[in-house]
Amino acid sequence: MLQQQTLPPAADRSSGFDDSQMFDLAPIPMWLEDFSEVKALFDGWRRAGVTSLRDHLWEDERRVMACASRIRVLKVNQATLDLFEADSLDHLVAHLDRVFRSDMLRTHIEELSQLWDGKTQFASNTANYTLSGRRLDVQLRGHVLPGHEERLDRVLLSTEDVTDRENARRAAGKAEEYARGLFEHSPVSLWVEDFSTIKQLIDDLRHRGIEDLRVFTDVHPDFVQRCISEVRVIDVNQHTLDLFQAADKKALFAGMDRVFREDMHRHFREQLIDLWNGKLMHQREVVNYSLAGDEINLLLQFSVLPGREHDWSLVQLALTDITARKKAEAYLEYLGNHDVLTRLYNRSFYVDELNRLERRGPFPVTVVMIDLNDLKQVNDQLGHAAGDALLRRAGEVLAKAIDKPNVAARIGGDEFAVLLPGVDADGAGAIMAEIAELIAMNNQFYSAQALSVSMGMATSEPGERLEAVVRRADLHMYENKRGQ
Repeated sequence: MLQQQTLPPAADRSSGFDDSQMFDLAPIPMWLEDFSEVKALFDGWRRAGVTSLRDHLWEDERRVMACASRIRVLKVNQATLDLFEADSLDHLVAHLDRVFRSDMLRTHIEELSQLWDGKTQFASNTANYTLSGRRLDVQLRGHVLPGHEERLDRVLLSTEDVTDRENARRAAGKAEEYARGLFEHSPVSLWVEDFSTIKQLIDDLRHRGIEDLRVFTDVHPDFVQRCISEVRVIDVNQHTLDLFQAADKKALFAGMDRVFREDMHRHFREQLIDLWNGKLMHQREVVNYSLAGDEINLLLQFSVLPGREHDWSLVQLALTDITARKKAEAYLEYLGNHDVLTRLYNRSFYVDELNRLERRGPFPVTVVMIDLNDLKQVNDQLGHAAGDALLRRAGEVLAKAIDKPNVAARIGGDEFAVLLPGVDADGAGAIMAEIAELIAMNNQFYSAQALSVSMGMATSEPGERLEAVVRRADLHMYENKRGQ
């Protein structure tokens, strides 16, 4: 253990002021200690071949304790007694094992190593304890007094209480660790980006008298690309790497041109317009791509972080994967517009499209009405499964023959309709011939039951309602059916 030795007071002969009074009245806790026996221990280890004291002490903690037990406390000042809640030097020295505990082992090794290396000054941050057990964070500084470098018999130490500072630092560290944990383990993709250069570019446009960014980017679309190139990604979280199928951040950043492509230019332009209009927080649905090329539908939420409104140097993007939702919406929309069995459009879509063509054209509009022959007979004799198979084959033929903007729809049990906007009678005749050829080809692969249809066609006259055109096509279809 540290030992105590009492020193006689020394007087300043020029002023008559006792040096010990300066020591005692110092506002910082101070210790005067004798390390001469530690120096002797060092010398013995050197003779034994020890070259690195640090390694030597780490090999056996008892060697550290051997050093500590050879340090003699000569004096402490009143600030030291107050800090450590001791009544006197004797009281403090008698309980030094409560002041210096095992958790200061690492720092004590560093202090000893600095003396071993010949330094006359050393410093460290460590933990001490008051005699009542209260933990203290202290900044320790030691100085070998001049003339005592060889023996190390006079070492002045100060132990400044930095507990408040260290508590604040630890609290800040915990807050940062907590925030980092929230960022890294968020279930959505988080991006931290720097938009400061974009802010400068937008401000420059304002100074040049530009008033409407939408109009400006209509004329200068290259400005949007310039802004995209100036976005600096600072960090992303783990969910982002998982979402975009990136092995690490380096791989993601290197493949940004594969992530943001195609329609993203339009979405980014809208972001710029929002920022131009002062909307520092906004959201929209966008499409990105994983590094594997998969399309990802995302809800993008953009916000300039508080305190950075003046320069946009820190912005956060939260990307929520809504791909499953969009697929579900698309499927529900598909079900609302399509016949499940034939995969053609259904009657509801057919009626809406007919009304749209009535209003907007293009004209002429040709309507082809188609009836699947013998469906009732097949259902009665062979069962509905065979009838469904015929319907599916009819759907395959029409899907192959009819391309957008033309529409093929199943409008009844065995009824189909084809709408041909901007197609005259000759064009419709060619399409009907193609349907007949595809049916003949289809029948080559299904010898058990032949696919047969009746077709009728009518082309709109100027001013004629499409409802009348449908009726004419229907009449022609029945004429064709009776003639078979």
